[in-house]
Amino acid sequence: MRTGLISTAALAALLGSTALARADGEACSPVTTASLGISGIEITGSKTQDAANGLPKHCILTGLANRRTGADGKQYAIGFELRLPAEWNGRFLHQVNGGNDGVVVPALGSLPEGSASGGSVPLTRGFAVLSSDSGHSGSDPANKSLGLTAGAAFGLDPQARRDYGYAADMTLSPVAKQIIALHYGRKPDRSYMAGCSNGGRHAMVAASRMPENYDGFLVGNPGFDLPRAAIQHAWDVQAFLKADPDLRKSITKEDAQLVSSRITEACDALDGVKDGLTANLAACQKAFDLKSLVCAPGQNSACLSEAKVDALKMSLAGPKNSKGEALYSDWPLDGGIGTGNWRTWKVESPVAPWNNYPIIATMGAASLNYIFSTPPVAVEGSNEKLVEALKAYDFDKDAPKIFTKDATFTESAMDFMTPPDVDDPKLASLQKSGGKMLIYHGQADPVFSVNDTIRWYDRLDKNLQGHADGVARLFTIPGETHCGGGVTLDKFDALTALIDWVEKGKAPERIIASANPANKEVPASWSPGRTRPLCPYPSYAAYSGQGDSEDAANFVCKTP
Repeated sequence: MRTGLISTAALAALLGSTALARADGEACSPVTTASLGISGIEITGSKTQDAANGLPKHCILTGLANRRTGADGKQYAIGFELRLPAEWNGRFLHQVNGGNDGVVVPALGSLPEGSASGGSVPLTRGFAVLSSDSGHSGSDPANKSLGLTAGAAFGLDPQARRDYGYAADMTLSPVAKQIIALHYGRKPDRSYMAGCSNGGRHAMVAASRMPENYDGFLVGNPGFDLPRAAIQHAWDVQAFLKADPDLRKSITKEDAQLVSSRITEACDALDGVKDGLTANLAACQKAFDLKSLVCAPGQNSACLSEAKVDALKMSLAGPKNSKGEALYSDWPLDGGIGTGNWRTWKVESPVAPWNNYPIIATMGAASLNYIFSTPPVAVEGSNEKLVEALKAYDFDKDAPKIFTKDATFTESAMDFMTPPDVDDPKLASLQKSGGKMLIYHGQADPVFSVNDTIRWYDRLDKNLQGHADGVARLFTIPGETHCGGGVTLDKFDALTALIDWVEKGKAPERIIASANPANKEVPASWSPGRTRPLCPYPSYAAYSGQGDSEDAANFVCKTP
């Protein structure tokens, strides 16, 4: 399953034990708690990992920052891991992770299955890499009785919320650089931060709060507006329950395939070639109407009931209060809707312990109530109770809680989770420091609307008088769902593009994408050698009309 939330835990389980299995028992670094000498920082381990499983020989150093007892009586600390390759390229990469964090994912520099870094993880390229749990443990035994809400229970502690939002990153960045300097005898030449989903949010927040700490930010499918996006979870549940009293049956796999195929049929050729991709996203919004999916009288196949179409329309319109005011964002029509991890997030997951409920109705419900509401709302951790909580969510009374503060929680969810200038971005400090931000976002992302990211970029461009591309560039990916997956080409090397921009002054005019072998939804009819350029927004990849249409060289970046 390829989702920002699931891959974090899965990667930890898969690689954590493997990576440590061959580690010897002798310290591999001169860095100790004493030699580091930073108050509140403890070095807890130092082991050599020989080259294995495609990874180079490296030192694995582990530690804790700021041990404390929280306001909720639970024990907290910021757990971290730093991997230091024997053959270092002089670069530091701060790997920021997805979901609710809560686990120290192996510090390999991983983006989703390596897809956005060209199929290889940065550790193999010689980066020193930092990873952390952002200040809480998602598997704290003290929260075991809370069921599916255990991973969000840290929301009961104000500092844990703050660490999750931004403070853990601000704490660890200088610590990691000091460790690197002590280990290698010199500071990093260049520093980067990279992540997808909540990791993309971490990077966008850091670009506003601490841009001087990094030279470049690689931002994937960013949840930069996460508290407002979480309101969408309740909106979706209420929308899809109107189509069927069992959320998991509201939009079936067959329904989703029909939606995807019809959008693709209407929008495919708008980029000059029929190739199964909705590259010209802007034109697609005018070319297809969901109403065309409604069954005509007597029609009972290749169509949807009016209730299902209404549910889809409601979901894609985005949440609103009783005054009709938008609480988050709308969503675009793209041929990837219904594919990849779209149903896993929105309608039905393959996760048996969740009784196959989707991510929004389990983990999403817990986060909305425990972390993003002030004061936090304790909800029972069973599938049924979580769905009930979203079903009962009041968009007039409950939605404003993402902006609320009180004597205990002195920062609202919007304060600690989003960039301080989220609604009026200028990136003045990032510009001043000379840093760069490269953003990529799947057009069919079911978690964070690409429309929201596009509007953010448009506001930035307006504030910078049409010159946003000097500091930040946005690449949208046709057909891609959340952090990979979908009927799409989702293997590309955005990391190298960012490095070339930062270190060589070569701004990315196009990034070449190809089929990711890990993505099983790539149609068999597509040439295995197919490539396409990802183009900087607002342009899209249009076929030139000449040459092989499977070759990116025959596409141009065209403005709608």
